[in-house]
Amino acid sequence: MIDRLFARGLTTALLATTALAAMTAPAFSQTPAAPELAAEDDAGATIVVLGTRRTDRSVTDSASPIDIIGAQELKTQPAADMLEVLKNIVPSFNVPQNAISDASTFVRSPSIRGLAGDMTLVMINGKRLNRSALVQVAAGDPTNNLSQGADLAVLPTIAFGNLQILREGATAQYGTDAIAGVLNYTLREDEGVELSTRYGQFYDGGGDGKARQIAGYAGFKLGDRGFISFAGEYNKDDGTIRNATRPNAVLFEQAHPELASQLPNYPNPVQIFGNSPSEGWKATVNASYDVTDATKIYAFGNFAHSKITQSFNYRPVETFSATDTAGVVRPQTRNSAFAHPIYLTPCPAGNATCPAGGFVKDGNTYSFSSLYPAGFTPQFVGVKDQAFGVAGIKGDLLENLTFDVSGSLSRNALTLSMFDSLSPSYGPDSQTSFKFGSLIQKETNLNADFVYSLDAGLSSPVTIAFGAEYRKETYTATEGDPQSYGIGPYYSQALYVETAPGVFVADSTVTMPVGASGYGGTSPDAAGSYSQHNIAGYLSVEADLTDTFSVGVAGRYEDYNTFGSTTVGKVNALWKALPTLSVRGTVGTGYHAPSPGQSNVQILTTAFTNGLQVQTGTYPVSSPISQYYGATALKPEKSTNYGLGFVFTPMPSLTFTLDGYWIKIKDRIGTSKTYSVLPEHIAEQPALLAVGVGGDVQYPTSAYDSRTAGIDFVGTYRTGLGDGKLNLTLAYNYNETKVTKYNTEIISPSQKKDIEGTIPKHRATFTANYAIGDFTITGRENFYGPFGLEDAFPGQTFGSKFTTDIEVSYTIAEHYTLAVGATNLFNTYPDKIKSIVQPDGSVPNPIYVLTNSLSNGQVYPNSGGPFGANGGFWYARLKVKI
Repeated sequence: MIDRLFARGLTTALLATTALAAMTAPAFSQTPAAPELAAEDDAGATIVVLGTRRTDRSVTDSASPIDIIGAQELKTQPAADMLEVLKNIVPSFNVPQNAISDASTFVRSPSIRGLAGDMTLVMINGKRLNRSALVQVAAGDPTNNLSQGADLAVLPTIAFGNLQILREGATAQYGTDAIAGVLNYTLREDEGVELSTRYGQFYDGGGDGKARQIAGYAGFKLGDRGFISFAGEYNKDDGTIRNATRPNAVLFEQAHPELASQLPNYPNPVQIFGNSPSEGWKATVNASYDVTDATKIYAFGNFAHSKITQSFNYRPVETFSATDTAGVVRPQTRNSAFAHPIYLTPCPAGNATCPAGGFVKDGNTYSFSSLYPAGFTPQFVGVKDQAFGVAGIKGDLLENLTFDVSGSLSRNALTLSMFDSLSPSYGPDSQTSFKFGSLIQKETNLNADFVYSLDAGLSSPVTIAFGAEYRKETYTATEGDPQSYGIGPYYSQALYVETAPGVFVADSTVTMPVGASGYGGTSPDAAGSYSQHNIAGYLSVEADLTDTFSVGVAGRYEDYNTFGSTTVGKVNALWKALPTLSVRGTVGTGYHAPSPGQSNVQILTTAFTNGLQVQTGTYPVSSPISQYYGATALKPEKSTNYGLGFVFTPMPSLTFTLDGYWIKIKDRIGTSKTYSVLPEHIAEQPALLAVGVGGDVQYPTSAYDSRTAGIDFVGTYRTGLGDGKLNLTLAYNYNETKVTKYNTEIISPSQKKDIEGTIPKHRATFTANYAIGDFTITGRENFYGPFGLEDAFPGQTFGSKFTTDIEVSYTIAEHYTLAVGATNLFNTYPDKIKSIVQPDGSVPNPIYVLTNSLSNGQVYPNSGGPFGANGGFWYARLKVKI
């Protein structure tokens, strides 16, 4: 089915392109000649540095599909996060909002062409950017389960001259992580000073989500032989609230008005779905110096620090009942920490009827309601630190031989903590704040690259590129506070009642959850460092065989100390069938070895199912817990990709590109379905005590294969309109992923559906930019197709939506630019969550009359859908350029 859709869609889009060109060409020929456009307006003329080692390729004569996003477009997006910038302007780029998503709220993983974030290689100035320290395990984003890619949020938009996006597999050219494509950011080298400041806020929530940004760039010449530049951004964003409060909280306020003010976040909802408040800075430095006429040394780096505070789920202190929209009365259960008191009187020493380790059931008790009379909402804090540096030397060895030798060091850390919580099994001795430890990713890269130009009598010199690479990466998890993971003295209390002086009888056994409520710290057993290294060599050859036919061949050998060796290859070609029409195609294979983080991640989180707290543990495949449920060693992902594209330029100012792709991946890495812990499981595997009866366990797995097919269409038109210049761009992406094979004992049907349906299949943008004199106006219409979240909201399809963005700017005296604008101008939201009766009669997501929300107050999916669930946002920006 997917192959037929791929072929049908490719054919339809090509016919539509040809028809459109045929209809528009006569009209264009009758239009007066447009004013000459500035070079920077013509991205098609920009030299590409991706997908080729040649230095004479532009977007329109590249054998690979390339997008080029200029500095102006990057800088004018009203977002502090590079992820939001790209989501606004690249149709095949998707990133969830991730409200209340554990550490995945701090580090969000994007996808390109519906593939995991770590299948896209990210580079700065052609050098690999390091991974984030976080391995994604939170529910709600199955595409990125167990992904560990680069964190684009550490990049300041003001620092870059352009971004080039290679939209095809390129592991043979660039190595692991390039199955879906490559992002290459080019740092600015221009001289001068630029300062900008931006303020904005959302329409709703009383104008919440206030966003402030200060950014600056400074570039200086170092005599006549070099330069140095600095760029940085400071951001402070307030949080947003896009949910109702919990029915339990409303009922608690009605029952205990004197305690209402002690409800978390009062008078706002007791837990918050929306953007988490954040503050941080990010910076780059870039320098080079010509030591001779033929050789230069260079160095650049990226540094960042940020802090994000996330609201977790509310822990109710009492149980109430609430009616849903179907008239069913459902319990709103109190948290297990309040289910019973802590009994403080130990059994008398030497008493045979009340043995050691037991407790007397009497009035000497402690209740967590004395600490949190109205319940509590843990606040999860993530502090991110990034340091990435590259140094190298490059130049000409011979007349036709260039070299580039470099090395890089990097460190990315995510330090996790929590406040307004407790560790139930420690009773009255419980802390209320916890340090969970740090996750740290360190990488070392050494590269030697050479390019030789050989005159072989063809229509162009033969470009021969070869080189070698050494990579080492280390994943570290440091130990947290003992109470954050430990089993306290009140975990399990065998209770005895005194029936006569000194005589006791057994009454019952009560338990408390283990570890901090909300998240489990790293235990000494889980703490440690894990390393992996590999060496690689590559060779590529490119040439124009004739004036109209170009071909490129690349091969790469990689050897890992953990997963052995592999060889991958790629062939691409470009045929200029007509002066106005080119055909390009690609065939390639890929290889993605699991990272040390993916192989060794261990995290304990708290989720809520129908209002009930559920501990969910993710354990490495080497863990006895994972092996108890059938885990086996991870395998490298292996891919095969095909691409076929067309470039149609009926006139110099009009360009259409249409590229189809087909990507097959074997042994895709993700997380298993969850396995519910039963009492007999703990008896057979005592390590499951940390999760507890009723908790869930999942583990890393390579248990499914997938096939992704799609189409990318881009049409651009540049013309004069009156005394100004008009640029029009239409971009469309169709993408469909199918799970072609999976182990039903490891992957659930709902996981399969989510892998196939979480990301919309259809996404389009139409952008118009008009500049006249000192005024510029930009408008963008965005289309997002329907999507589903089967695991969380079975049976519901969230409908397609349009959103509109607009910006108007005015430049004064050439140095000062004031801009005002809005994203999501008409305040569009995704569909609300619906209460849907399942075939078995169950209702997994009942909507409650009291709050018109789920039991946790949720109104919209916490992923936010493809464009978020915050509504419209307005902003103003002032830029000064000297």
